[in-house]
Amino acid sequence: MGGQNPYIADSNVKLPARKYKLTVIDESRKEHVIEVDPAKIPYEDHGLPGSILDVCMAHGIELDHACGGVCACSTCHVVVKKGLESCNDATDDELDQLDEAYGLTPNSRLGCQCVPNGESDVVIEIPSWNRNLARE
Repeated sequence: MGGQNPYIADSNVKLPARKYKLTVIDESRKEHVIEVDPAKIPYEDHGLPGSILDVCMAHGIELDHACGGVCACSTCHVVVKKGLESCNDATDDELDQLDEAYGLTPNSRLGCQCVPNGESDVVIEIPSWNRNLARE
């Protein structure tokens, strides 16, 4: 499953025009540094094109997304530690889903909806409680 949720409005997202660095701190505190090349966006069909989820999945970094990245759950909850100002604004639909997330912070976003525009480097943390320990 993946793609666009037909029940939510399209969001106008500014894609990056230049390369930027995305640092992902995973649940084991390991840092993954990715150089995001706007020429390669979209990478896959995981969340919005250029979203944190899209970038993570394309680079082998697991970020749970039970709904397939269509803003219908909160399993791709991440905390933006640096660079939040360069990310698109959260929509009402995203905020509604975030209300269901455990450990919500002022810098919480859904990885499937958060799209950095490349104006600054971004550092995100995948909370340890986000890991789905029961996999099929």
